[in-house]
Amino acid sequence: MIFTPTQPESPNNEWRRQLDKFVKENQQELAALSWGLWLENGDAKGTIGIDLQPTPHFVYCPKEAIEKLNNGLENRLQEILGIVEHYNSEVEVLMIAIGKDEVKLVYFEPELAPPTCYERVGKDVDALLEHLEQLLSKRFNAELSNS
Repeated sequence: MIFTPTQPESPNNEWRRQLDKFVKENQQELAALSWGLWLENGDAKGTIGIDLQPTPHFVYCPKEAIEKLNNGLENRLQEILGIVEHYNSEVEVLMIAIGKDEVKLVYFEPELAPPTCYERVGKDVDALLEHLEQLLSKRFNAELSNS
């Protein structure tokens, strides 16, 4: 059996591949950030987002905004809404990446639970945000200059 990628190979998908690499390389820090933001806000502000435009930064995606987008896209984000609804912050990391007029779900269970990652990383939320945004900018600016 031959498996083919679900997304056609194109330059427009490069941001997705780069984001996958970033997530894999920074799982512990992303889990720590996720838990730290959960401690500060719970789900009151929505799901954590990674907005790649104009420069990579973290945002909140309120559930109402995701629902509105889903309605405008003929319910194509229904699965994302289900994951958002049943997300368990103590064992999973959930973020919505926004880039090139598309969204990508960042959803994984880190090797160590997010609360443990937060303790091990030993940085507060602001320091984690700054550090991860710098790493995102380096990854995506380097990729843009190589394209």
